[in-house]
Amino acid sequence: MPVNFAPTPREQLLPVPGIKLGIAEANIKKPGRKDLLVITVEDQAEVCAVFTQNRFCAAPVTIARSHLESGKSIRALVINTGNANAGTGEDGLSRATSVCSALSGLLGCAAEQVLPFSTGVIMEPLPLDKIKAGLPACVNHLGQADWFDAAQAIMTTDIVPKAFSKRVNIGGQSATITGIAKGSGMIHPNMATMLGFIATDAAVPQAVLQAILQHATAHSFNCITVDGDTSTNDACVLIATGKGAARVSAASGDDYLALRDAVTEVAALLAQAIVRDGEGATKFMTIKVDGGKSEAECRTIAYAIAHSPLVKTAFFASDPNLGRILAAIGYAGIDDLDVSKLQLFLGDVLVAEQGGRAASYREEDGQRIMRQPEIVVRVALHRGAAGATVWTCDFSYDYVKINAEYRS
Repeated sequence: MPVNFAPTPREQLLPVPGIKLGIAEANIKKPGRKDLLVITVEDQAEVCAVFTQNRFCAAPVTIARSHLESGKSIRALVINTGNANAGTGEDGLSRATSVCSALSGLLGCAAEQVLPFSTGVIMEPLPLDKIKAGLPACVNHLGQADWFDAAQAIMTTDIVPKAFSKRVNIGGQSATITGIAKGSGMIHPNMATMLGFIATDAAVPQAVLQAILQHATAHSFNCITVDGDTSTNDACVLIATGKGAARVSAASGDDYLALRDAVTEVAALLAQAIVRDGEGATKFMTIKVDGGKSEAECRTIAYAIAHSPLVKTAFFASDPNLGRILAAIGYAGIDDLDVSKLQLFLGDVLVAEQGGRAASYREEDGQRIMRQPEIVVRVALHRGAAGATVWTCDFSYDYVKINAEYRS
């Protein structure tokens, strides 16, 4: 089960005025499960997105980017699970375009006003007939489904749906924010998560909305790793419907910061939920690196620790083989790092300093911390004022089993 995480109760997920949700069981990979989601937005909504930096990006990523760049107002998003439509060449692009055309015909808008998203097995043809057959049910159910249903409909190897809501005061007016995400494996985002969708009823211009999303992903989805693999399908979308009373007109000032920080909080909760639900995870680890010359070098060191299979398996076994962490710090690529100055802490325990084991460190203290389901690893570099935090999980037997049987 996920590490100290249970899904948000359905009744605590707030509807966002201007958004309608519709789901269907299209039998894309397995029968009897929600696997197709349509999100519609009203005419005046602003929509922005960030996408994977993987050069082998999926067909829906290419099409969604193109439709956003067309300048036409976005009216709908369509998301399928069970098939990534990645590594599928021109045929994949044609199938993703056909999905947009089919939905646009049902909604009475242009195909360029639809953004497609897919997740699942790579290098297999998108089952276009099943998706087209499922779209009318999605449209017929628009407004009947809620965010809990939507979160379920985008799951693949996830154990639990991931969704959070928040209300924030913007200039004396209340704004609602609700977001969903999916992800459990193939997680090392290079802009976002595998799939994430966040909406607010605040009115926000496109450029300001993009600035909010860039900040939110930098401080949430770009701070997680399960296995170091960046998906071909990563995408995160932020929608501002403008149907509420709150307004943010510029990327500065108190109102902007209030909305930006609230969106970031929701994104961070979603990102951490992905790690807590990492495939086979039994431990949730926070890697903090501080006292660096730059945030970039701190993040590089944090990711070196978080990515290490040797570190992750040691945490699974609750084995304080902590020299593996020192090794990861050393090969992170910070050429002028003075290891004699840094300190390594495991929870409240000083493990290493002056280039080796701390005189006060006892093996039983390290094991006490490593038995806990949530662990903080802190590296103090003592060479500057910058810092960075990364969230990750351990590697268990189940991670291998899940991925060995993924296509079964």
